[in-house]
Amino acid sequence: MSPANQKLINFMNQLLSNQFVMYVKLHRYHWYIQGKHFFQLHATFEEMYNLFAEQLDETAERILMIKGKPLATMSKYLKESTLEEATADDKENEMMQQLKKDYEQMITEIRDTGLPLANELKDEPTADLLISTQRAYEKYVWMLDAVTAYE
Repeated sequence: MSPANQKLINFMNQLLSNQFVMYVKLHRYHWYIQGKHFFQLHATFEEMYNLFAEQLDETAERILMIKGKPLATMSKYLKESTLEEATADDKENEMMQQLKKDYEQMITEIRDTGLPLANELKDEPTADLLISTQRAYEKYVWMLDAVTAYE
């Protein structure tokens, strides 16, 4: 296996770890949300964690397709993630700001690290997966911006 391919596998495992952390974080936010936007955010957080459930499988399968081994334990996800778990009972605006920050971080990592690695290897299927993932995250940043614009 080439060093470049191993770097891509490592990046994809980092993405997988971030997706898992977000999946758990969004469940926490879904369960603990309170405030004037409860109904809207309760449903939106569920939509978001369902997207991550799909992405977890897609990312892990892609890692296997490029001859890697996807991480599959909580301890490894937490070790490899560049995001932090939700540990406090945040207020609704804090939840939205944290999610926006997390989405923006993942977008930056995909754009600055993942896509260049996939392009270097001429791995168009992985690049396509990363582009569609980035697009989904950008949509949520836009939505979170729209909700918090008038706070």
